[in-house]
Amino acid sequence: MNDNQDHFNVLRKINNKPKSTQRELAEELGFSLGKLNYCLKALKGKGLIKMKNFEKNPNKINYIYVLTPRGITAKTKLTINFMKRKMKEYDELKKEIKG
Repeated sequence: MNDNQDHFNVLRKINNKPKSTQRELAEELGFSLGKLNYCLKALKGKGLIKMKNFEKNPNKINYIYVLTPRGITAKTKLTINFMKRKMKEYDELKKEIKG
């Protein structure tokens, strides 16, 4: 899977569940913690997400992940590209079945 697809999946997951822990995000995406961390740092470096600390309980500090306006725009573009790819795959499959 390429970085764009990984980034799209992370942005989509963060958009839906901003208070997820890294462990939860990694598990739901099928990523190792290392791969998720790499993606999060890349997205933060591109200005697509912000990470804010908050204390869930006195013994743990967690993060909330927020898409920036730039991140929302990037997610939208990635969604459109994803849909175009899927439509193309559908058209190709339809041709194979008919032909």
